[in-house]
Amino acid sequence: MTNSDYLFKAAIKQVTEKLNEILVDKIEKATNIAQDAPEILKKEFDSLKESIIEEASRMEKAENIQENESANIYQDSKIKKALNEIGDINKQIDLFNKSTNNQMK
Repeated sequence: MTNSDYLFKAAIKQVTEKLNEILVDKIEKATNIAQDAPEILKKEFDSLKESIIEEASRMEKAENIQENESANIYQDSKIKKALNEIGDINKQIDLFNKSTNNQMK
C-alpha cells in the first residue's frame, strides 16, 4: 500500500468515527427530548387551558357589564318616561287649578 492509500483509509476511518460520534450525540439528545416531550406538552396544554379559561371569564364579565348597562339604559328610559308623564299630569293639574280659580272669580 502506498502512502496515499493509508491517508485515504485514515480519512475514511476518522470521518466515520466523527459521524458516529455526531449520530450517537444526536440520538441521545432526541431520546432526552422524547422522554421530556409528554411533560412539556402537558405544561403547554395546561398553560393553554388556563389562558382559555381566563379569556372566557373576561368575556363573561364584559358581557355582564354590557347587559347591566343595557338594563340601566332601559331602566333610565322607563324612569324618563314616567317623569315625563308626571310632568304632563302636573301641567294638567295646573291648568285645571287655573281654570277652576278663574271660574270661582
